[in-house]
Amino acid sequence: MKRLLLAGVSIAFAMSLGLGSVNAADKKVLAFVVNGASDFWKIAEAGVKKAQGELPNYNLQLKYPEQAAAAVQQRMMDDLVAAGAAGIMVSAVDPKNQVEHLNKIASQTLLFTTDSDAPNSKRIAYIGSSNVDLGKDAGKLMLKALPNGGKCVGFVGLPGADNARERIEGVKETIKGSKVELVDVRGDEIDQTRAKRNVEDILAAMPDVSCLVGFYSYNTPRIYEVLKEAGKLGKIQIIGFDEDPITLGGVKEGAIAGTVVQQPFEWGYQGMKLMAKYIEGDKSGVPANGIIIVPGKVIDKSNVDDFMTSMKAMLKK
Repeated sequence: MKRLLLAGVSIAFAMSLGLGSVNAADKKVLAFVVNGASDFWKIAEAGVKKAQGELPNYNLQLKYPEQAAAAVQQRMMDDLVAAGAAGIMVSAVDPKNQVEHLNKIASQTLLFTTDSDAPNSKRIAYIGSSNVDLGKDAGKLMLKALPNGGKCVGFVGLPGADNARERIEGVKETIKGSKVELVDVRGDEIDQTRAKRNVEDILAAMPDVSCLVGFYSYNTPRIYEVLKEAGKLGKIQIIGFDEDPITLGGVKEGAIAGTVVQQPFEWGYQGMKLMAKYIEGDKSGVPANGIIIVPGKVIDKSNVDDFMTSMKAMLKK
């Protein structure tokens, strides 16, 4: 799983880490570059903030591109390298088509990936979810929600990103041979207005749709909003990803069958600490295959209250 709101958040976050202090210029910079502005990344921010408290000799930064475009993200990484960043961890917008640029970055500074991997690049490590496994969990939720089968449509921000492609792959693998079908997936390029319009278009074009799947963090809230406005909550099943407050509220009230969540807090916390250790010469935290999986969780009505409590505590750190 995004624009103006987080510009202020990013500035406030930078100030909270002391990035404007005189001593900050003397510290090595480690940057976390995300794929677009989204409330999803606030959880990763909390993890980075915790890591900052344990890495006083580093200057940790989160960077939000002004739009979810590979060219914008690449320009941001180029600027970081030019400013002397010691390491960058990135959720690549378009990993297949960014390999050449990512290799350029990897030749100039330490490069990790997160959230959406670029396995064909020269990145040192990927830390994040197994998106195929997350998709399989979502597929299981779909089968449970539709015991008699039905047509489902998915919605996602960046269809070309590995995290999207692998989630869809996991869903299809799980529902294969059943009466549940994923008949279409609509992309929106991380545009909230377009994301909502995609749902509205499907409702108008497919009166027999049984299930809507939100593959990115903001997609599920847009699905929820459109179905609520149309008076169809509870009539069409909703399967989500990630832990947006609207999504969790929908799970709690029973309007959303369940959501598959990741642990972006750990990506920010563990990722920053691992990059620092690597720079200092301790490479023991990076396995031979360069892949560090942080397991996801399935949240439904049975455990949503406990999860929401843990989320509140995490964001207060």
